[in-house]
Amino acid sequence: MAKTYSISELARDFDITTRTIRFYEDQGLLSPQRNGLNRVFSARDRARLQLALRGKRLGFSLSEVRELFELYDVSQGEPRQMEVFLAKLERRRTILEQQRKDVEIMLNEINFFAGQCRRRLKEHVDGGAGEAAA
Repeated sequence: MAKTYSISELARDFDITTRTIRFYEDQGLLSPQRNGLNRVFSARDRARLQLALRGKRLGFSLSEVRELFELYDVSQGEPRQMEVFLAKLERRRTILEQQRKDVEIMLNEINFFAGQCRRRLKEHVDGGAGEAAA
């Protein structure tokens, strides 16, 4: 018999809320079976949840994750699905590299202004100490 998972087990395993899992289900990313009022998730659902969470960490939107799932479901790993996935990865890499450059620029600006503030504070303290001694 195939292993199944409750929504609580998946939430605990992936350190997410049951609400997140229900949301992913509503978005069509997961398709649990029902046992009365309880959701019963398959190993396939668990793998899809893991991939969806990974996709989110990589910066893919849920609609992009769903598109990849749909491509996979239709093509079962055909070259077209891999080409689309590779193109999405390359676009995401380009965005992340630009964001990294932007962060470096912002950090340099923060360091510059923080240095200026420290110098001015030191001048103020040194100047104030001289006035107090006079």
